[in-house]
Order: sequence, then structure tokens, then C-alpha cells
Amino acid sequence: MTGRPGSGPAGAPGVPELTHLDAAGQARMVDVSAKEVTARAATASGRVLLSPAAVAALREGTVPKGDALAVARIAGIQGAKRTPDLIPLCHPIGLHSVTVDAEVHDDGVQITATARTADRTGVEMEALTAVSVAALALIDMIKAVDPAAVITGVRVEEKTGGKTGTWRRGTS
Repeated sequence: MTGRPGSGPAGAPGVPELTHLDAAGQARMVDVSAKEVTARAATASGRVLLSPAAVAALREGTVPKGDALAVARIAGIQGAKRTPDLIPLCHPIGLHSVTVDAEVHDDGVQITATARTADRTGVEMEALTAVSVAALALIDMIKAVDPAAVITGVRVEEKTGGKTGTWRRGTS
């Protein structure tokens, strides 16, 4: 089997068990039915780097396609809701809240998304998907002004709930 070190079949001697692989090393959806339902949240962030002209258009409200930040926020929420359709082994979960913020900075737009649920598995992928889709929608809205826009730094910042409790970037 090829892949990252330690990515051998679950249960192989000296190899940590990987939950998304069965005993034969085949990808599978993890059975979470025995897990407790707990409140869970995850926050992710990312950035869209833009030209000074694109930043000015966002600040002045002169983006040719309209309110790019509002479209990005709505797209991010929609993206979070569609995560299990996009990421093959993600569980469909009941999202109870998704917020997407888009803040204009001198070098582009900072996007932050928080997803919340009370379920048996976390919402990190939903938060990451929200940021990614919001960033893609922003680029679609602004590409006439800045065809060289770049999405960067998409990452989980924090997650709470579940068996492992709270995790924050920079504190682990």
C-alpha cells in the first residue's frame, strides 16, 4: 500500500489505526452510531489576496457584479450545507448554525466561518468548506477587476465538543 507513513491497513502491527480505512486498507465511512450526541463547533479561516484596485472596488461598493461580500457570505453558508456532497467520507449532519464573515483588509479579504451542531461527529469540514466556497464566490464576483486573486491559508482555527474537547490553533 502506498501513501503517507503510517497509512497502512487498520490494525496492522505497529501501525496506528486509521478510522477511515477498514481491515483491508479500503476507504470507508466511519461508523459514529455509538458516539454520544454533543454540542460541537468549528471555526475556520482563509484569505483572498487581491490587488489594490479590487480592494478599492470592494470598499467603494463598485464591484461590477454587485455586492461581492454578501454573495460570498451566502455562498459559504450554502457550501457548508453541501459538505457531505463534496467530501466523500463526510457524514451528513444537522447543521444548527453557520456564520460566515468577510472582512476587507488592505491586501484582500479575510474570511472566517463557524459551524455548529449537536451531533455525533464534528463540523471542521463544514467550516473549511464554508471558507473555501465563500472564497471561490468572492473570486467569481471580483475576477473582472482582479483576475490574479489568490486563495490562501484555509485552515481550522478552533474546534470544540466531542470526545477530544477543545482544540485551538497555536495552543496544541
